[in-house]
Amino acid sequence: MRTTQRNAVTLTGNPLGQPMVFAHGYGCDQNMWRFVAPAFADSHRLVLFDHVGNGRSDLSAYDEDRHSTLHGYVDDVLDILHEHDLHDVIFVGHSVSAMIGVMAANREPERFAKLVLIGPSPRYMNDPADGYVGGFGRTDLDALLDALDSNYLGWSSQMAPVIMGNPERPELGAELTNSFCRTDPEISKKFARVTFLSDNRDDLLRLRVPALILQCSDDVIAPGFVGDYVHKHTPGSTLVQLNATGHCPNLSAPEETVDAIKAWL
Repeated sequence: MRTTQRNAVTLTGNPLGQPMVFAHGYGCDQNMWRFVAPAFADSHRLVLFDHVGNGRSDLSAYDEDRHSTLHGYVDDVLDILHEHDLHDVIFVGHSVSAMIGVMAANREPERFAKLVLIGPSPRYMNDPADGYVGGFGRTDLDALLDALDSNYLGWSSQMAPVIMGNPERPELGAELTNSFCRTDPEISKKFARVTFLSDNRDDLLRLRVPALILQCSDDVIAPGFVGDYVHKHTPGSTLVQLNATGHCPNLSAPEETVDAIKAWL
């Protein structure tokens, strides 16, 4: 199946420009980049897509085995790059897609020029054995995933505003809630386990592609100490602390997000 259909790939911007691939986070779709991507349209070839199960992707392309780990989503991303013959790619990944980008760049570093990691977390669960703090205890994650399994829509309406932050702007939390509710519930439940139980700390150490880490303030999903860890363990990375709060600066503070990316590029 061609990725254009499977992942609803959208190609816009400058066809002769350097490719810039935007990858959305859990429960979202490519629409989440509508305030950020256009700022690069004059100079870059913009590539947007939906992970299988999200947005306008082909739900029939979901594969229990392939998508049981993040490696399957990495395969999907690399398929997009191959099909559209994309090289020298600037990959912009939000949340879980930040780690998908890291893994893809480790797999085929010759295709990537730079990575922009927005709210990355290599492991959400704490690891007491080596003192790693990801922000969530195992009990917390089990409760979160159980709640998602038992009442996905209820979980979405409760969690989305917490993830978004910015309680003084309830329309942002409502948008994320609606985005969660547009995704396929069964695939979303499985993708949540793949996301929150992943451990990609070793992948950071292997990265040789320059990376910008954008860290938000008051981010409950990827707190500041996680951003510091990513920076410390990613060779040659640059850490920028945003004034934006919450986990989705592409929606809550797009101008600051764009400015930070452009300054680094």
